[in-house]
Amino acid sequence: MAKEVFFTPEGLEKIENEIEYLKTVRRKEVSERIKVALGYGDLSENSEYDEAKNEQAQVEERIAKLELMVRNAKIIDENDLNTDVVNIGSTVIVKELDSGDEDEYTIVGSAEADPLDGKISNESPVGSALIGKKVGDVVEVEVPDGFINYEICGINI
Repeated sequence: MAKEVFFTPEGLEKIENEIEYLKTVRRKEVSERIKVALGYGDLSENSEYDEAKNEQAQVEERIAKLELMVRNAKIIDENDLNTDVVNIGSTVIVKELDSGDEDEYTIVGSAEADPLDGKISNESPVGSALIGKKVGDVVEVEVPDGFINYEICGINI
């Protein structure tokens, strides 16, 4: 059985849009490149053809991967969330106890993670440590440089 992939409604829509783009636009572009490369003749020494065929394989692999994610998607329903405990879909305000720095993270499924945008995976060290915790709890997270202690200051939806 395949692993569930958690998505916000917006995240699932983004994946579905990418699938549509790959199927309607990228497939045609790659198909045209293959046709042009075939016109160059001898396929045994035709690097343009080889590159186009490799690109075609990558596009098809990406489509298959995204379609599998969609088939195993579990939508995070904001109506099912509360601010008592951290869960996938929660936005968490944490304070690093050593430095006093505050950060805000939204816990999302691994397919939507974008740390530069403050979206961390529920499977990441920080995300998994925060899941199930409440405001006021202190969590210790093992990171490559050692350990970080966070205090949960707020939970929002």
